[in-house]
Amino acid sequence: MKKRVLFVDDEPRVLQGLQRMMHPFRRDWDMTFVGSGAEALERMATSPFDVVVSDMQMPGMDGVKFFTEVMHRHPEIIRVVLSGHSSEESVLKVVGPAHQYLSKPCPPEILKTLVKRIGTAQKLLANTTLKRLVSGMKLLPSLPSLFWEISEVLKSPDATIQRVGQIIARDVGMSSKLLQLVNSSFFGLRRNVDDLPRAISLLGLDTVKSLSLSMHIFSHCDQRTLNKFSLHTLWDHSFATGTYARIVAHEENLSQHEADAAFTAGLLHDCGKLVLAINVPELYSKALMLARDEQLPSWEAERETFGVTHAEVGAYLLAIWGLPDTIVGTTAFHHSPAHCTEQVFMSLTAVHVANALEHEQNTVETASSRSPVDLDFLTTLGLIDRLPLWREKCMNITKEAAAHE
Repeated sequence: MKKRVLFVDDEPRVLQGLQRMMHPFRRDWDMTFVGSGAEALERMATSPFDVVVSDMQMPGMDGVKFFTEVMHRHPEIIRVVLSGHSSEESVLKVVGPAHQYLSKPCPPEILKTLVKRIGTAQKLLANTTLKRLVSGMKLLPSLPSLFWEISEVLKSPDATIQRVGQIIARDVGMSSKLLQLVNSSFFGLRRNVDDLPRAISLLGLDTVKSLSLSMHIFSHCDQRTLNKFSLHTLWDHSFATGTYARIVAHEENLSQHEADAAFTAGLLHDCGKLVLAINVPELYSKALMLARDEQLPSWEAERETFGVTHAEVGAYLLAIWGLPDTIVGTTAFHHSPAHCTEQVFMSLTAVHVANALEHEQNTVETASSRSPVDLDFLTTLGLIDRLPLWREKCMNITKEAAAHE
């Protein structure tokens, strides 16, 4: 089916230019062009759309108000900013209600690639209700203790980008939002950023302060709303998986950038669990109980309950937020790396092994939370003999950390 794309811009000449620019894609897309946010909302009320691409600076209803309305009325529609001459302040305001940000002038191929990626992501979720819930999310909450810690650090005149980076690197919510922002074309980067140290360095301390203190992009979550799902358990597992993934990557002689990218992917690999726990806490609690009672892996119980697993849910969220394919793919396939088309050692391999080794070392785990290494996959890559070394290195890190507590 053709993707239905709605373009919104108040300048007639710009709108006509968009029509000419996008004309070659008419066989793949069903496109509509309107001159205001109000008219766009009227069209959405009567016709379904997959993606809306809008300017920011429009009279009457600007981009922030327009995208906020779309998010509330039609959360399933992917929201993309296409704007020029916008200040950093305006970008930070729209980073919540918008999924992605593109700067004018934007080559048509970039728009085509973006819509294609969105189409691929949408195939991950057959559950329409979940798709609406995930698309309507502005952010992933942060662990309360880390949220307050970074708030206090950023208020201090002695705050450094290194100290801020150390806190963010322990938090799934902050990390995912920073990567969404730094991968927007507002920053004019020539390649995607898939490692946290570089992302934080590129944004700079002032931008991180604006995100945290002024725009309220980072927020904490009340544990009491999540039933029996433990935020602390998820954060501990995610940080440990990222740390192990970096170790495995180093052992296979990947570059520092690639090792940092593996850490980032490991930190975010289970973000789909958080999405489910926040949006459908009672149903997700039932899925976890099913896993426990039937001795099923948690993702199998999720598939029985929702028709998808946390892996697909998390990958969908990160994809529509514009995070790099390396992170999206790792999130989607971290339980089943053999299903990935690329059969080489990469971040996915490191995170898959790290995830399994972290579960392996958790002595209080039940059968429902275990995630074994895919030995056949490692054999295919010719890496099965490396597993004992990876396990030893990761165990040593854990013992060193415990000794310093």
